[in-house]
Amino acid sequence: MKRIRIAPRPDWQQKLNALGFDWHTAENPPAPYWDESAYWELTAAEVDVLETATEDLHRMCLEATAHAIQRKLLPHFGFTEAAIRLIEDSWARQEQQPSLYGRFDLAFTGGDAPPVMLEYNADTPTGLFEASVVQWTWLEELFPERDQFNSVHEGLVAAWAKIQPNPNSQIHFTCLMPHAEDEGTLRYILDTALEADLAGKVINVADIGWSTPTEGLKDARAGWFVDLEDQPITALFKLVPWDWLLADKFAPELEAAVRDCTLTVIEPAWKMVPANKAILALLWELFPNHPNLAPAFMTRQGFPAGSTVVAKPLLGREGANISIARLGADGALDGAPLASLPGDYGDEGYAFQALVPVAEADGNKAVVGSWIIDGQSRGIGIREDQGPITHNRSRFVPHLFD
Repeated sequence: MKRIRIAPRPDWQQKLNALGFDWHTAENPPAPYWDESAYWELTAAEVDVLETATEDLHRMCLEATAHAIQRKLLPHFGFTEAAIRLIEDSWARQEQQPSLYGRFDLAFTGGDAPPVMLEYNADTPTGLFEASVVQWTWLEELFPERDQFNSVHEGLVAAWAKIQPNPNSQIHFTCLMPHAEDEGTLRYILDTALEADLAGKVINVADIGWSTPTEGLKDARAGWFVDLEDQPITALFKLVPWDWLLADKFAPELEAAVRDCTLTVIEPAWKMVPANKAILALLWELFPNHPNLAPAFMTRQGFPAGSTVVAKPLLGREGANISIARLGADGALDGAPLASLPGDYGDEGYAFQALVPVAEADGNKAVVGSWIIDGQSRGIGIREDQGPITHNRSRFVPHLFD
């Protein structure tokens, strides 16, 4: 796994805009999010290693989810009682509640070193369009004779063809708007569903309404969610985290609709479990010393003195509220954190994982995002940062392999 410097295409912004990739440059302050001043070169053997590790980790996460539900461990994940009810019901009816995709973030230095799981973005992963279409078109233009670990698009179309939530109605696709990245990701996922001969439309989550058949009913949940045309929503793909939805005033209606099977939500509620950072500690307990895992516990006391430990909020996203610190005696911090990022998470609790080395070159640290679609490993996207914590402004760098 090597980082190769290269001159960016002179008109790369225009070409990305033509693809519909309009969030290629971060704002406030402006900085490239898509970065083609370099690419990562992998070997075919390294691609095989990533593919195998991704599918193994997915299976392990399913086992850990089943274990957490069967052993009544979900309160330790920081879930509310309503979330636990929904998760347990969702897991019991997996066949009726389809899962489409997820993304593992992996530390991988290449060669003989095994990839190590940093987290599983199992609920609302983004970075999909750039991993699928954008870096593939980059490869076709600059290196048509090379290959790329990338069958993301084909995997999504095939998965949608199997899901078919309700053949007699359309799927609604929603996120918080305006948000360029989420809206762009949503449009792309809708395109893959349309390619699978499904019907769908995009709606702002704020525009989803609730309709009751008769005003004044004692049970206000005897109704359905509707779009702006007052059409019932029976299948909903969302890029809004489940914990945000369950904090909304219409959470009781949402829970009832899902449990009554009048609404199918993708991703299903049980995906909240592997998306939670507590899964790291449970995986280490169930599969101790597994090569694709790092030591992880629910407290810092599980680590020996002198360890460098990463604190991860259970519901955190995009690096928010993560901190890295060295431990002294009795699990206490040995001085100030070595690195940290601000954010709005942490009240729900933390999981703690040993710091794992990632690929480094030219002053950049790289994390591999490995896509799992319908249980199959389908490709990777690589994010870089000069700091040790990957966050929402970290750059996306394309890759190829021989």
